[in-house]
Amino acid sequence: MRILVIGAGEVGSSIAGSLADAHEIVVLDVDGDRVDSLTFEHDVLAIQGDGTSLDDLEAADVGSADVVIASTDEDETNLAACGTVKTVTDAFTIARVEQPSFLRTWQRSRGVFGVDFMVCTDLLTAQAIVRIVGLPTARDVDPFANGLVQMAEFEVDETSPLAGQTVAEADTFDALTFVALVRDEEVVLPRGDTVIEQNDQIVVIGRPDRVEAFAGAVSPEAQTDVEDVVVVGGSTTAYQVARLLEERGLSPTLIEQDEARARELAELLPNTTVLQHDATDRDFLEREHVGDADFVVSMLDSDEKNLLVALLTKRVGAARTVAVADNPQYVPLFQTVGVDVAVNPREVTAEDITRFTRERQAENVAIIEPDKAEVLEVEVDADSVLVGRPIREAVADLPAGFVIGAITRDGEFVTPRGDTVVEPNDHVIALVTSEAHDEVAEQL
Repeated sequence: MRILVIGAGEVGSSIAGSLADAHEIVVLDVDGDRVDSLTFEHDVLAIQGDGTSLDDLEAADVGSADVVIASTDEDETNLAACGTVKTVTDAFTIARVEQPSFLRTWQRSRGVFGVDFMVCTDLLTAQAIVRIVGLPTARDVDPFANGLVQMAEFEVDETSPLAGQTVAEADTFDALTFVALVRDEEVVLPRGDTVIEQNDQIVVIGRPDRVEAFAGAVSPEAQTDVEDVVVVGGSTTAYQVARLLEERGLSPTLIEQDEARARELAELLPNTTVLQHDATDRDFLEREHVGDADFVVSMLDSDEKNLLVALLTKRVGAARTVAVADNPQYVPLFQTVGVDVAVNPREVTAEDITRFTRERQAENVAIIEPDKAEVLEVEVDADSVLVGRPIREAVADLPAGFVIGAITRDGEFVTPRGDTVVEPNDHVIALVTSEAHDEVAEQL
């Protein structure tokens, strides 16, 4: 498939890198330095030009593109680019926007702006954060099969009883499968005798209640029942987080320093307590008992402030913290110095766009490690290599980098075992490494 990516910033570069192994990628950007950098970093064709210019789009041979992804940092530019593309081709267009108002308009009239699919950075970031709050000890959570299946990633720290155990010893949960360990940024497919090491990240797939139970085994002392959540910041993303928490039946507290914005949020969020104050004031945090919070989400206007708030609230007693890091290089730094989870909005957006592009062959996709492994959901038909055979027999005909984590059949969860026989129309949720992806996709 030929994909034209407009914008070579963090989102565009990440998308290009993730898709370059399986598709022909062309990137168009007005910045010549970005174009040169991308040419050296990835196996893509990078061209200097304006995505809203018909001449530049034609110079990039937009007419032969199957998909066009507009991913610059300007909403209006992305919408204009998609509209321009539609004047000369019927390529499938994807636009990235930050303002939810554009998304709401598009949802009321699909195809408006010349956009076939739209992703909203603020909403995606809020959804990712709320999923983590819902499973507090996880670093990442993704639903599959309409919520019947959940994939989650957990870190094994020095206090976890799982450190030093083999996978066979730790795997005591029914309806749950260990599908991978991420160790030093490498993906290890676990066997029964694989030893779980400190700082490993365990990826499991299973029924949501069993994933929740497993979370308690990873960190027995951690609180898994979240009731008291504090959101710091009054941005659009922070509003979306509070709104989604209200939809889950929670009554969060939101702290915003600007008086006018605090008053506006108080009117928009009926079940949220809005406090107008500087959240970097330790005396205020102690006075308002922020240290009693089960979760603090820091979403201020700078990475430095988010780091400070996360560390301050941990110091006064908050159980867990999530901090937004606009600089993707800060994500590992935040987590090294004490933030429980750092979320980069541009990475979340790039993953979702990449996910959607891959979903044209699969029902759903979650990226575990970029260019290393992903979890995918596929509805199999009678021609699939899996159908009509016990799993242990069928997987022998597939590459080694493939692990089935769950099956759903007629809306019911099926735990995959060696003698399980896959039937037509089953939904198979499996982890596949990047090396095995193309061969597995062909045979499933």
